[in-house]
Parts: sequence; C-alpha cells; structure tokens
Amino acid sequence: MSLESTVNDQIKTAMRARDEAGLRALRAIKAAILLVKTSEGASGEMTPEEELRLLQRLVKQRRDALEIFERQGREDLAGKEREELVVIERFLPQPLTSEALEAELRAILAETGARSPADMGRVMGVATKRLAGRADGRAISEAVKTLLANTTP
Repeated sequence: MSLESTVNDQIKTAMRARDEAGLRALRAIKAAILLVKTSEGASGEMTPEEELRLLQRLVKQRRDALEIFERQGREDLAGKEREELVVIERFLPQPLTSEALEAELRAILAETGARSPADMGRVMGVATKRLAGRADGRAISEAVKTLLANTTP
C-alpha cells in the first residue's frame, strides 16, 4: 500500500475520531505528496525512496520549527509541532540506537577501507544511503567523525 493511500485511510480514521492533531499532520503529509506528484517533471507516482525522503523532510521541518518555538517561549506553537512530529514519525522506519548506529558505521568503515577523517565523504555517501530513514544525517556525521578520529592512520 502506498504512502498516499495509507495517509488517506488514516485521515478518514482521524476525522471519525475527531483527532485534530493527527488530522493536521496527515493533511500536511497529503499536501506534500500532492506537491511532489504534481511538480514539474514528476512522473505522477512516488517510489518508496521518494516517500521516505519526503517524510524525513517533513520531520526535519517540524524539528526545526519546534526548536525555534521553544527558543522563543511559544509553548502553544511548540506543542502543535510536537503533536505533528509524533504522527509523521509513525510512518518512518524504527530509528537505530546509538550502539546499532555505531555497529553499522564500523561495518561501512571496514567495507570502504576508510582510515582517516579525509575519507569522511566516501563513508558519508554510503552511510546516508544505507541508513536512510533509520538515522538522522547529523547523528551519522558526528558518529563517523568520532570513529574516524579514533582510528589509527
């Protein structure tokens, strides 16, 4: 079942349950899907990878907005962002724990033969593709820097 049909089904459920927060988030996902599908050069259908990237972008937008609202002391708006974030994250794969992330990155380091911080670009290219949706880019980057700094050249 595609993300769009899943979201449409859940919109109906949220409407029946009068779940305003869920409905807001689901409508935001639906609007983003429609924008992607109708953009210039779009094929009209989304691949699972495109759906994942879309959800990640929506989560990042919510986190950025949440950070800004918290800094400004706008708890009312921060609360709405938190509610939407929870709903959107339900569609993403289960995130990796820090231990699992480190294990995955050690395997990627061995696979790519990376030995120094100069190899970070090569490692990041492989890691971001392989760990897409399961780890935040910032967390991957920090873990790779730490691992490469601790390896002996």
